[in-house]
Amino acid sequence: MAEYSYTARDAKGSAVSGTLNANSEAAAADMLRQRSVIPISIQLNKASGSSSFSLDNIWVKSVSLTELIIFSRQMYSLMKAGIPIIRAIEGLSVSTNSKLLKRVLLEVVSQLESGHNLSSALAEHPAVFSRLMISLVHVGENTGRLDEAFLQLSYYFEREQDTRKQIKQATRYPIFVIFALFVAMFILNLAVIPQFANMFARFNAELPWSTKALLASSRFFVNYWPFIIAGLIGAFFAVRYYVKTPAGSLRWGRWKLSLPIIGDIIYRATLGRFSRSFGMMLKAGVPLTSALNLVADTVDNDYLGEKIREMRRNIERGEGLLRVSQQSNMFTPLVLQMIAVGEETGAMDAMLTEVAGFYEREVEFDLKSLTAKIEPILISIVAGMVLILALGIFTPMWDMLNAYKGTN
Repeated sequence: MAEYSYTARDAKGSAVSGTLNANSEAAAADMLRQRSVIPISIQLNKASGSSSFSLDNIWVKSVSLTELIIFSRQMYSLMKAGIPIIRAIEGLSVSTNSKLLKRVLLEVVSQLESGHNLSSALAEHPAVFSRLMISLVHVGENTGRLDEAFLQLSYYFEREQDTRKQIKQATRYPIFVIFALFVAMFILNLAVIPQFANMFARFNAELPWSTKALLASSRFFVNYWPFIIAGLIGAFFAVRYYVKTPAGSLRWGRWKLSLPIIGDIIYRATLGRFSRSFGMMLKAGVPLTSALNLVADTVDNDYLGEKIREMRRNIERGEGLLRVSQQSNMFTPLVLQMIAVGEETGAMDAMLTEVAGFYEREVEFDLKSLTAKIEPILISIVAGMVLILALGIFTPMWDMLNAYKGTN
């Protein structure tokens, strides 16, 4: 997120100013409107742009989904039982095991005691509470159904957690194999191949190309291994910082969708997240354009988020949801047909929930077969490494053994 400075007028017409963190200028304006503040000017702080380096931009503390699920479930139970909000949040701040959430909830209590409503108090902590969560709480406050808002949030977070667990389970084996290959490469080049290099040097024999390649690789690792490790660590931090910049985040979002095998899974998982959160927002009574603007920040992909914002801009020009969905080229014909039915019957939230279920079932099936798809590729890589190692080590040994037999 970038930091924006703003000047605005509150409900009494008084001038107010300050700073806030948002993904875009439009998102910042929407956050101000949620606080019942009319923005006059919004400017990006250059000091917070992509040119500044800060460890805070790389390591951002956050509250886990499990903690948010527990918080939402507990708030639903407390609101349904009629417990006052301040008393409920004070009790949750004592019972939570997260130090960050405890500190944030105590600050929320302080803001509530100062006269703020719950949604505006939560909006002061964008690193913990997403804009989607704040908007649903805001709608729940205005409709007197705050308990249902927290119940919907708990369902949403639980589904999100299930999807993340499935992705982790499917990628655990490939990541472990790739990590083991890197470790094996370092051990072979630093400890094993140098021993054979000394033996080949004593015989002073002509070596095949595979052996020369292995020896050159080993010399490079032995002489420059500290620089290799430092370079890998530096590249990791540089890439991590770059993908948090606006341009880098956009390219990273597009690149993820073009990855072989897993790119299509990421794409459908993102569309499932979009459909479920969009349907939830419409069911809660959030206006269509505001819902699209909020959902654009929840899909966790700036490339698709920009497409969703373009859909919002086209709707503001007077076009229908079905037409802008077709223009975005994001959805399959079956999904477009379901959106058309939802727009015609007025049950768009129900249709979007069906769309989300459609995508989530496809993603779940693909994740179960992901290991079977990736395993042949990993086996081929391991086999290639073993082949090169065998040719490089054993071929000259056979030649030397034949030469020794020939002399006798």
